[in-house]
Amino acid sequence: MRRLNLAVLVCMLGGLLAACGTRVGTTNDGTAAPTNALVVRMLYGSEKQAWIEAVTAEFNSQRIKSASGKPIFVEAVAKGSADSLELIVSEQDKATIWSPASSILLPIADDRWGSMHNGAKFVDAAPPLVLSPVVIAMWRPMAEALGWPAKPIGWKEIGDLARNNTQWSDFGHPEWGPFQFGHTHPDYSNSGITTILATVYAATGKTRDLSVADVQKPETAQFLAAVEKGVIHYGESTGFFGRQMFNRGPAYLSAAVLYENLVVESNDRTKYPNRPLPVVAIYPREGTFWSDHPFVIPQAPWITDELRSAATTYRDFLLARPQQERALQFGFRPADPQIAVGAPINAENGVDASEPKTLLKVPNAEVIAATRALWSQNKKGVEVQIVLDVSGSMEKEGRLEQAKTALKRFVEQLGDNDVLGITVFGSDARELTPLDQLGPKRQQVLGQIDGLFPNGGTRLIDSVSEAYTKMQGQPAGERIRALVVLSDGADNESSGTEADLRTLLAADEEGRSIKVFTIAYGTGSDVDTDLMKTIAESSGAKTYISDPARIDQVYRDIATFF
Repeated sequence: MRRLNLAVLVCMLGGLLAACGTRVGTTNDGTAAPTNALVVRMLYGSEKQAWIEAVTAEFNSQRIKSASGKPIFVEAVAKGSADSLELIVSEQDKATIWSPASSILLPIADDRWGSMHNGAKFVDAAPPLVLSPVVIAMWRPMAEALGWPAKPIGWKEIGDLARNNTQWSDFGHPEWGPFQFGHTHPDYSNSGITTILATVYAATGKTRDLSVADVQKPETAQFLAAVEKGVIHYGESTGFFGRQMFNRGPAYLSAAVLYENLVVESNDRTKYPNRPLPVVAIYPREGTFWSDHPFVIPQAPWITDELRSAATTYRDFLLARPQQERALQFGFRPADPQIAVGAPINAENGVDASEPKTLLKVPNAEVIAATRALWSQNKKGVEVQIVLDVSGSMEKEGRLEQAKTALKRFVEQLGDNDVLGITVFGSDARELTPLDQLGPKRQQVLGQIDGLFPNGGTRLIDSVSEAYTKMQGQPAGERIRALVVLSDGADNESSGTEADLRTLLAADEEGRSIKVFTIAYGTGSDVDTDLMKTIAESSGAKTYISDPARIDQVYRDIATFF
């Protein structure tokens, strides 16, 4: 994406999840605060939601009194780490506690807060709550085919596999197809930024004291580009990658950057009953980062002495032995070094309690920004086909006008070298602009979008099938390929059926297939949400349900995959 800088790195879709946030005075499960309670609001990384919800319910039940005698009630709200950072430092959410997934975001928070408050610090003490290393999750037979565990594997090996367009047939397993790798988008996800930082560290041979000069060396760019070449798509959620990998199997992903606790979770047969092969955690030989879930009480003017004291009481509760031992049940390592790491952190669940052997030091904000800029220059390009409903029903509630505005912003974010095509449909489909390089035609495309108006029926299935088939017929190249389909109604003009479309999508090679993101658009019952969900899930992508007021946010969410 273009025009993305440190501001976007810390903005991270500010407001996307805010629209879905929990009401003030309630937890994620809807539990309301008692009368006259001192409400201590916490925004925390969703990776630890199961543990936080369990132990916070117990804390709240104790009705511990604040300094003024009020019962302390912790309102724990799960949010993306970067999104919560933006909400708090911009003072859109005056939370008392912030607990992102990783300390990597702390220097960014300090830098952002200091720039707005005369150099003041945002973070004081920030003890870790639980630990989970960032790992490369891989299907055990694939890891063994690469020589694991006798042969250490790291970022260099991942880059070599991607650079060489490795086929698993090279290792005696043609049934596995090509090597396919995934990690989340570093502008939106903690595991994404840790991935590119760890890759840059590996390129330099360092484990600490990474400098901007190190990041800007040509060989660093070459190393990062090699790793990125294997990416099938990005994304804003580490959990989404895990669920897709474990549910869809090795044809979808050979390996993905996840957290150790998600590898443990993958072995839960009640959650993943159809997981085809066991998964193991590879701890990169060059080093990795802890996802350490720091507990931050912001150095902000809205934090009163009473709130700070109450937050400290809750922090001490979380760090007490019973709660730390309970974290193990959810696949986390206790932050308390006095508590032994045991089951389920064991070989039976594909993880190794003696790892990681090498930990990387969190660099400063300037180095993180330089790494982000380097990734932007060397990330995998995108080839995206928009399939937009312009039927008569899109006139309702100003739907098409708002969709056009959001689409134009999406187009403006794509890079000059990215490939874009747009097909619009009503009773028939027409190509607004063909699939080719965006840069030379950007202004023309924006003008064409402005000129769209609603008319006709809804020829959804046939339009998607035709656009998909046309893209599928072109060489895959070195880009992430996707369709983005928006429609506000049920199909009433197609000759093909849902089953026909499902068969078409399923016939493509899973990991190299074209992902079809769908947006069920509108506020009424006329939109066929089941069909839109089937289309997306058949291709390994996501579906969104959006009213016109949120369509811009949805397009921005989809952009995280590119």
